[in-house]
Amino acid sequence: MYKLRVAVIFGGRSAEHEVSLQSAKNVLSALNKEKYEPVLIGIDKSGRWFLIEDTNAFLNDDDPKHIALSRSTRQVAVVPGGDETKLIDISTNTSLGRIDAAFPILHGPFGEDGTVQGLLKLANIPFVGAGVLGSALGMDKDAMKRILRSENIPIADFLTYSFTDRDRISFSDVEAALGMPVFVKPANMGSSVGISKVSDKEELRKAVDDAFLYDTKIIIEEYIKGREIECSVLGNEDPIASIPGEILPRREFYSYEAKYIDENGAVLEIPAKLDQDVIERVRGLAVATYKALCCEGLARVDMFLKDNGEILINEINTLPGFTRISMYPKLWEISGLPYDRLLDRLIELALERYDRERSLVTTVEI
Repeated sequence: MYKLRVAVIFGGRSAEHEVSLQSAKNVLSALNKEKYEPVLIGIDKSGRWFLIEDTNAFLNDDDPKHIALSRSTRQVAVVPGGDETKLIDISTNTSLGRIDAAFPILHGPFGEDGTVQGLLKLANIPFVGAGVLGSALGMDKDAMKRILRSENIPIADFLTYSFTDRDRISFSDVEAALGMPVFVKPANMGSSVGISKVSDKEELRKAVDDAFLYDTKIIIEEYIKGREIECSVLGNEDPIASIPGEILPRREFYSYEAKYIDENGAVLEIPAKLDQDVIERVRGLAVATYKALCCEGLARVDMFLKDNGEILINEINTLPGFTRISMYPKLWEISGLPYDRLLDRLIELALERYDRERSLVTTVEI
């Protein structure tokens, strides 16, 4: 039987590098080897692409804090070539064969933000997940929230500051606009990296300095007291939403460690204990958010449910975690779509979009 050669791309130039390795490890273990031939491409922290041997892809793979990319001397590059895109071994200048589809398990900048998606599109390779625009909007929390606000999708109040504004950020101005406490976040980062909850002037100064380590733009959001609800979305033009789940943090907030390292850092209640009308509103808002932000393939939509029943969208994640404690695949599993079939469907959606886009006219006769 013909096997699709699927390039699983992981690692990357991001503070979420280790999360990507954990996600890729789980995807690789669940990918049906009778249907697919995985081609492992690891991106190191300097941005170099390497062909990784399947038998030894990760170092310290049983330790989420110290998992690392396996060392390789086979640096590779993708070379567009019409219908026969090739993977090239740079050191020997030899072809490593075709790539039928790509599954970029990359989180954060230089992977989830449209950069790799643009490269794959130029290289004529079908890929899992949102395209260039959807990926970029999903990564930039400032742009995301502006789009949602323009579509009358409810969000928390926020302020945006660029790096050149950092010395003009005033505690009194922030408190007057948003109250206290607030959350300070890099605009382009995920997995709770660089996020701080602050309540006073000194904490704000430290949080701003920390957030600017990860991005040249930050947002400061009002604190919303409410239940943390998440919903997985799947599809291209006609997306569907999963049963919602709930995050019950055991820490100050749902931090990086709680998400990926400490299995006791939070309880994932799947499905969430919600009335049916609330479930339908959550699912409807998840799909509306997904469409407003031009997403395709997959995304996880995070929101707050306030005591008065109001639902506010927090953010969207266009390449959510696929670790063994990640919400996205768990929600689909409880919704009736097991992990291996979910991967099948994501690859199917990538190929469907690729075929649709190939039918578009790209030249004009004069």
